Amino acid sequence: RLVVVSNRLPFNVSVSEGRLKFHESAGGLVTGLSAYIESRRRTGRLAREHIWVGWPGSDVEAPLRDELKRAALVRFQSSPVFLSGEEMDQFYLGFCNATIWPLFHYFPSYTVYQPKFWDQYKHVNEVFCESLMGVIRHDDLVWIHDYHLMLLPRLLKNRAPDLAVGFFLHIPFPSFEVFRLLPRGWRRQILEGLLGADLIGFHTFEYAQHFLQSALRILGFANHMGHILTSEGIVKVDTFPMGIDFDKFAKAIDRP
Repeated sequence: RLVVVSNRLPFNVSVSEGRLKFHESAGGLVTGLSAYIESRRRTGRLAREHIWVGWPGSDVEAPLRDELKRAALVRFQSSPVFLSGEEMDQFYLGFCNATIWPLFHYFPSYTVYQPKFWDQYKHVNEVFCESLMGVIRHDDLVWIHDYHLMLLPRLLKNRAPDLAVGFFLHIPFPSFEVFRLLPRGWRRQILEGLLGADLIGFHTFEYAQHFLQSALRILGFANHMGHILTSEGIVKVDTFPMGIDFDKFAKAIDRP
């Protein structure tokens, strides 16, 4: 099975008068991945069984969680990760969007360094790991996405060393001179987290090279042709520009 893991699921859920309501998610990551899965399904190149793991977009109370799990699996081939509003605020609005987003986009003057944001980031990555351990099978291929979950590859490998894990970053990876502005413990743990994956992907050659330079300068890991040898094995770092579903757009001219 392909197990896609991202901060958000392809749907949002809200609760109205004690009932679950589902809405389509917006955003580049969900749009891009949904298009990829649909194109692979249409051409028969996607395994029939896949599952998408992520946050459902709201705080769902315990009495409705089992109902949501069943509905998500049947309707969306998804498995929700449950987090409180407070957890998401300090994780998503905090470390992800106030620390990582500006720094990785070369706006260090807007970057916020709050230890409580970092602690919540670690906690949420651990919650994702725990949720995944209840979902994954030993022969699954786990594909983790984006800056929200950079600690997750290592956490998963600590629990399941033989699991096949890939990671793709949907934003820039900054130069070493910018990345090292993170506190020492934070930057080391982020790199170590990412190196838990077997394959790490970036949009551009420059982003991949920036990552490799940081791994060398901070952790002492050299690479040969994009391959890093760690104590656990070989990690491949490469460039995979994200495209569009070309056939869908090319054939649109023939549709009423």
